[in-house]
Amino acid sequence: MAASKKKHVLVEKPVALDVAELDRILDAVESNGVQFMDGSMWLHHPRTAHIQRLFSVPHSANSVGPVRFIHSTSTMPATPEFLESDIRVKPELDGLGALGDLAWYCIGASLWAKGYQLPTSVTALPDSTRNDSGVIVSITASLLWDQPNQTFATIHCSFLSHTSMDLAICGSNGSLHLRDFIIPYGETSASFDLTLGAKFVDLHIGWNVRPEEVHVANELPQEALMVQEFSRLVAGIRDCGSKPSTKWPEISRKTQLVVDAVIKSLELGCKPVCL
Repeated sequence: MAASKKKHVLVEKPVALDVAELDRILDAVESNGVQFMDGSMWLHHPRTAHIQRLFSVPHSANSVGPVRFIHSTSTMPATPEFLESDIRVKPELDGLGALGDLAWYCIGASLWAKGYQLPTSVTALPDSTRNDSGVIVSITASLLWDQPNQTFATIHCSFLSHTSMDLAICGSNGSLHLRDFIIPYGETSASFDLTLGAKFVDLHIGWNVRPEEVHVANELPQEALMVQEFSRLVAGIRDCGSKPSTKWPEISRKTQLVVDAVIKSLELGCKPVCL
């Protein structure tokens, strides 16, 4: 593989079919001193960093507070040709289907919102759909964190629904909503709706605040920013003797662990799988 030839690895997701395969990749990456990163481009958009700051001081009036609930979707209306011949619906190629392709983003977003703390348990819902070859084309799952603040997350991913890339995060003091969290509507800026300290007015005939639409500008597309960050890390290794960053492989591995847990839950008849 590339790592054994001292090549740095920027890889499309899913990064592996299971965590055992990923561990073999990461072992090769570590032993050869090269950088690893998966292609979760939305993590590199400045909007993501802007939102991250809203979690950084949990009990501040300008924070959403400890996260309590997360909901995300990643859906697309695949064409008949896609459903017949795309690599993502072939068990011998990308056998994880919508779970590996689309759910990678939703699982990653849920973990990101929780500071990459692994959930206590993962449960697949019984509404999953497979094609004739047994590949998942639509799936819903839930993630539960018991400590330190109980949090529940739902994800829905499908090749059979209209395009959606929703992310909603609700904390004890506020909430935020994105409708384009994976691929922003435009390349020069992205927005999200932020609501802090919302209450009902007298007689419950309205709200005391409206959501604020927050716009975040960016000079480069998120894909270019991802490559820029990867190149910066590689340059540090090559020119300054830096060690490869462990941040990105750790994120990929935690995401893969949750993907594996969803599959295990399906195999167990949608029973919870503890991590």
